[in-house]
Amino acid sequence: MDDTLVLYGERFASRVLLGTARYPSLAALAESIEASRPGMVTVALRRQMAADADSSVGFFETLKQYAVPLLPNTAGCHTVQEVVTTAEMAREVFGTDWIKLELIGDDYTLQPDPLGLVEAADLLVRAGFKVLPYCTEDLVVGRRLLDVGCQALMPWGAPIGTGKGIVNPYGLRVLRERLPDVPLIVDAGLGVPSHACQVMEWGFDGVLLNTAVSQAAAPARMAYAFAGAVLAGREAYLAGPMPERDSAQASTPVVGMPFWHQDTGHIA
Repeated sequence: MDDTLVLYGERFASRVLLGTARYPSLAALAESIEASRPGMVTVALRRQMAADADSSVGFFETLKQYAVPLLPNTAGCHTVQEVVTTAEMAREVFGTDWIKLELIGDDYTLQPDPLGLVEAADLLVRAGFKVLPYCTEDLVVGRRLLDVGCQALMPWGAPIGTGKGIVNPYGLRVLRERLPDVPLIVDAGLGVPSHACQVMEWGFDGVLLNTAVSQAAAPARMAYAFAGAVLAGREAYLAGPMPERDSAQASTPVVGMPFWHQDTGHIA
């Protein structure tokens, strides 16, 4: 059965997207990519520009050897103009029209700016970018992003880097139910593989991971665990889970039970 992740008409080999920041070493990053085999890896233009030349060369050589599609992001941007400028530079540097749109509205929670996000997405779509906007679970904002041409959304599970998992299950599930045909990738806040498995069981199309892997004691092992959890959750969703019930229901039928288990009041 073909169950490939499709974004903007392109197919990806995995439903795991992997961030490349804050790993203890390039070797740990390489091992994590090898372990999870992600569909895309994110790269931050601003972080690469701030890095020294030698480390940047090693970083890109590490990514090239796995031939994983790059997803540049606009991390660190606080204004629409910053986003557009960073995206244009990223397109030149990385040679791709893909962009993960990040526009921070609050420095404490790193929550996306909902008003500026829609404006920035509109400008980037018009400029020919394939925009994956990092947003909250707000349904109305999600619809506005779709209205301006985004073909997928990346709602958070919790604030970036917290590892809290899903702080608003109701909101995320409503988003999934109300936008059944839109690719939804949960981005930010996941901490352990069970968090990823849960959202995949709800019908989300993928997850983006960074801190949960890069800050684990054994990043590659955690990357492998997350990849397995995403696959298990997706398979469970496709299998169609049984309905939840409030009362017990025997899984073994009563018909054919031995006579001494029947309610006769005494043993015959």
